[in-house]
Amino acid sequence: MEAVDLDPILLTLQVAIVATLINVPVALAVSWLVVKRRVPGRILIEALVSLPLALPPVAIGLFLLLLLGREGPVGRVLDDLLGVEIVFTWVAAAIASAVVSFPLMARAIMVAMGEVDDRLEMSARSLGASPMRVALTITIPLAYRGILAGLLLGFVRALSEFGATITVAGNIPGRTQTLSLAIYQKVQTRDDDAALALAGVSVALALATLLVHNWLLERGRRAR
Repeated sequence: MEAVDLDPILLTLQVAIVATLINVPVALAVSWLVVKRRVPGRILIEALVSLPLALPPVAIGLFLLLLLGREGPVGRVLDDLLGVEIVFTWVAAAIASAVVSFPLMARAIMVAMGEVDDRLEMSARSLGASPMRVALTITIPLAYRGILAGLLLGFVRALSEFGATITVAGNIPGRTQTLSLAIYQKVQTRDDDAALALAGVSVALALATLLVHNWLLERGRRAR
């Protein structure tokens, strides 16, 4: 494979890793509030968490473009204060991938936290542990396999993101062109050999991640 073909692969990995890092603390916090703290309005929160699954990715990209663009509320602030423009950069691609992949990660973490025995947490609370300490020392450690599985599920979804990315980040070779966008461009230019080679890399990355994900789930079932 030529060096030029490595650019979208490396950028895809970079975008997926950053998207996953963005999602992890948010997914942990939201899952804990919904599953363990049972905050009011949790039905609405769960619906909002799942919303990106029900929307076309292009619509998500449009909302992000309006939000992060130079005339958008967030984009205007970043431009005025820091002179930074996010849209049509790899950062925009990472944010788009994070939004699209968030539901898969969050829902997997909710299931993992829900399987932690409440009696263990109540015992720790009765001994004086704060809710945060219980979460950090009992809930998360006991649910770690499910949390890792959710992390990998979000990561593999971020690897394949297309619609939201092309809308908010564009398809700029060497700057925002991820693996899925590169495949699309090769298909458009009828470079079938290059498209198939990139598609093979995409399958290999996804399969490796899913195998680790399934292995973690299997270990979790055996442990229970």
